[in-house]
Amino acid sequence: MTNPLPPREAVRKMAPYSPPTSGRRGKLRLDFNENTVGCSPAVAAFLKEKITADRLATYPEYEEARKALAAHFKVEESQFLLTNGTDEAIQILINTYVEGGAEVIILQPSYAMYRFYAELAGAKIREVRYREGNLAFPLPELLAAVGEQTRAILISNPNNPTGTATTLEAIEQILKRAPAAAVLVDEAYFEFYGVTALPLLRRYANLFVTRTFSKTYGMAGLRLGCLFSDERNLGFVAKAQSPYSVNVLAALAARRAVEDVAYIRNYVEEVLAARELLYAGLTKLNIRFYRSEGNFILIQFGERAASARAALRAAGILVRDRSHEIPGALRVTVGTRDQTGTLLCELERFLQVTAT
Repeated sequence: MTNPLPPREAVRKMAPYSPPTSGRRGKLRLDFNENTVGCSPAVAAFLKEKITADRLATYPEYEEARKALAAHFKVEESQFLLTNGTDEAIQILINTYVEGGAEVIILQPSYAMYRFYAELAGAKIREVRYREGNLAFPLPELLAAVGEQTRAILISNPNNPTGTATTLEAIEQILKRAPAAAVLVDEAYFEFYGVTALPLLRRYANLFVTRTFSKTYGMAGLRLGCLFSDERNLGFVAKAQSPYSVNVLAALAARRAVEDVAYIRNYVEEVLAARELLYAGLTKLNIRFYRSEGNFILIQFGERAASARAALRAAGILVRDRSHEIPGALRVTVGTRDQTGTLLCELERFLQVTAT
C-alpha cells in the first residue's frame, strides 16, 4: 500500500475536534447549551405542511426567509448572509480576511471553532485570557494585544464557556483600536443577555455580528445562522461561501421561528427563572459557581469534576467537562425549572454519596 498524501502544515499541526454528540437521545441534555425542550411546535408543523417531494428535489430559495429575518433583526437584507450555522459564518469570515501567517486574536477559554478555523487558515493565534478568579472580560489586555498584523478579533458575547459578557462601549473601543481587522461579535446567547452590537453596524465598517438558531430557537439540527456586516463587506464574504450551504428545511423553518415571538419570550423567561433557581440551589449545596449572562453556568467541582460528570451521566443527565480550560469546572446548560430541580436532586445525591 502506498503512503497517504501529506496534508498542509496547518492541518497537520491542528488538534482534532471531536464533540461528544452520540448517545444523547432520551437523556437530559445539559451539555451543549441547546434549547432543552425543542423548537416551537409551530415550526415543526410548518415544515410538515410545506415539505413535499418536489421541494426536496429543488435547490433552496432564500428570498422569503431573507425578508422575514431582515424584518425580525431590524436590518436591511443587504446587511446579512444566511449561513450553515455560526460555524460557517466564522469560516467564511476567516477565509475572506485572514491570509496565512496573519494574526488572529481569540480570547481563552472560548468557543473552540474560533481557533479551529483560524488554525486551518494558517493564521498566527494570539490568545488573551479571561481574568483569573472572576473570569471578567480582559479589555485592557485585548486592546494591548492588537498589532499591525492583526486581521481578525473573535469575541463571543456572552462568552462560552465562562458566561462572561462585555459592554457595547468596550466593543466600540476594540473596533476603534483595530480598524484594519475584522472584529466578530458572536451573539449566540443574545436572547438571554439582551445586549446587541447590531446598531453599531452603520458606524463601524470592520464590525461583524453573528446570530444562531441553534440555541434559543431549538433548531440546532437544522444548522442555521446569520452573519451581519456592512453590505460592502458581505459582497466579498459571499464570494467565499457555497451558494446553497443553507438547506431548504432551515430556510423554511427560519421564517416560522421568528414569527412565534411568544414561544421565544416564554422560553427565555423560563430559562432565566431556572438560572436563578440553579444559583440558589448550588449556594444551598455549597457548590461554587460563576454567574452567567447565558443559558449555562460553570460549576466548580475541583478534583471531583470527573466523578460528578460520571455520576450525572449515570443518572441520565449530560453536562460538559471544561476542566481542560478551567481546572475542575463543569459547564451546565440551564433548562426549565423542572429540569433544574432534577439536576439539583442528583447533585445533592452525589454529594451525599461522596461524603460517606
